[in-house]
Amino acid sequence: MTAPILRRQADLRVLTSEWHQNGGVVGVVPTMGALHQGHLSLVEAAKADCERVIVTIFVNPRQFNNPEDLAKYPRTEIEDAEKLAPYGVDAIYVPDPDQIYPEGFSTTVTVSGLTDVMEGPFRPGHFEGVATVVAKLFLQTQADRAYFGEKDYQQLLVVRRMARDLDIPIKVIGCPTIREPSGLAMSSRNLMLSPEGLSIAAKKSGIMQALAAELANGQAFAPLAQKAKAKLIDAGFTEVEYIDLRCADSLEELPRASRPARLFITAWADGVRLIDNIPVTPA
Repeated sequence: MTAPILRRQADLRVLTSEWHQNGGVVGVVPTMGALHQGHLSLVEAAKADCERVIVTIFVNPRQFNNPEDLAKYPRTEIEDAEKLAPYGVDAIYVPDPDQIYPEGFSTTVTVSGLTDVMEGPFRPGHFEGVATVVAKLFLQTQADRAYFGEKDYQQLLVVRRMARDLDIPIKVIGCPTIREPSGLAMSSRNLMLSPEGLSIAAKKSGIMQALAAELANGQAFAPLAQKAKAKLIDAGFTEVEYIDLRCADSLEELPRASRPARLFITAWADGVRLIDNIPVTPA
């Protein structure tokens, strides 16, 4: 059965207040729609942990620094609701824009430090937009637990730090990246790729895995990163924005995998910007 679609904060609060009064744990899966199996895996995790589950769908204009990117972002509300139906979620919250950014809205949430690297310099204002909208969704849903994919690992850490610093009583849970059989990380942006672009994008996973294996054996990062960049260009990627090895907890840059780390690669294929990361555990 399709869950009710709610568009007003007041209507959502009626439900969540009742759920909390009955002692149920409420989980939330924040999304921008165009749902794929990666999103649905987060829903599965939430359903396993919580008595009640809310999925939010809001294409947040404040986290796009490129207007064309915002305009091209897929909007598939009806299809999304159909995909969620078998999972038995309790509500789909698709807030009207004025529920998130009412007239005169003038507050921005900034998480410093974690946002100064990797995605931060390439997407000015992105993480402020993410932190602001997620803080609002946490407060509006009054959820006890929130579920985010590790594909957007930097975002996961930013959201976790934001909730901690603002004393929002919610547990932020990271879930493993879901991949296509080719190894390509599932993403709503994959819908923008042509068949040729998909073929090119799929090659990144193998290059990342090979690099991670060498790093796990203690080899220095810098020369290996240069070789990986050349492999990506040879594979058909038009631009490699960054290849980084960073501490899994703090995002501190690492010269080699001397402690639990994440390998991050962001590159362009077929006019689409694709991000990915995998863990690197020292041998």
